[in-house]
Amino acid sequence: MSPPSSSKNADPLVSFIAGGIAGGVEATVTYPFEFAKTRVQLRAERGQESPKNPFRVVAQVIRKEGFRSLYTGCTTLIVGTIAKDSIRFLAFESIKNAFSDPVTHTLSPIRSLAAGLASGVVVSTFAVTPTERIKTALIDDARNPTERRFKGPLHATRLLIAEHGPLALYRGYITTTLKSAGTTSVRLGSYNILKDLSKQYDLPQNSGTDFVKGMCAGIITTYATQPIDTVKTRAQSVKGMGAIEAMQSVWQDYGIRGFWRGTTMRLGRTIFAGGILFTVYEEMSRVLNIAMGKREAIT
Repeated sequence: MSPPSSSKNADPLVSFIAGGIAGGVEATVTYPFEFAKTRVQLRAERGQESPKNPFRVVAQVIRKEGFRSLYTGCTTLIVGTIAKDSIRFLAFESIKNAFSDPVTHTLSPIRSLAAGLASGVVVSTFAVTPTERIKTALIDDARNPTERRFKGPLHATRLLIAEHGPLALYRGYITTTLKSAGTTSVRLGSYNILKDLSKQYDLPQNSGTDFVKGMCAGIITTYATQPIDTVKTRAQSVKGMGAIEAMQSVWQDYGIRGFWRGTTMRLGRTIFAGGILFTVYEEMSRVLNIAMGKREAIT
């Protein structure tokens, strides 16, 4: 009998479904962190205080606008994250399998980062930029309750397209793609490196290990990509800015330290997000692989 085919290469359908479920769970749980981080990064209106501490942002929003306001734009992010992580994991696993060693099924650190970089460009084009544009515009618009223009994600989408054309949804594409490519490269690349190392040192491959690896990947990702994230947020505000103008506005407002504005809140999110994302992804992959294996056995 011939030896069974290797199961090391991920099934594309499993990667797509597991990635979408993991992204949806992660976005729902951690959205208040994302909301506060975005508020901190946006340019303050004249006469309004712009707190440096993102936790003060959360307190102010709850006091003035109610707890539910922390989930402004959440639907857009959840839908976008499901699509984003479905495509992200599918693209990463496909590229990773193409680049991996045929015997050990592992990647060198450089190839892991390169696979993540390519995946980030793909996911930014097809999912991230439009959903981030709508999410950021909704959060920016909600800062002035008496002058709100958008009733919800669909209304915001229709209004922006009517006023500026379909390309309005791709405002900030360059900065978003840079962020997406950098984030995906660092997050998935570092996670894949940690995963290979954990196997090399015979660490238990369970949910606890997956969560720790995801948290470590989240910390690395936050500090490496925060400047791009800050510029991206400015570029995708309601008024919108070009990449250069957004960079100049951050510099004028806060100096070099401004590019890391919102790091504390983003770090709080990405640590938990990384742990949740990769834990749910690995568990769903195991469940789906078992289910597909049983289905194949029956057929």
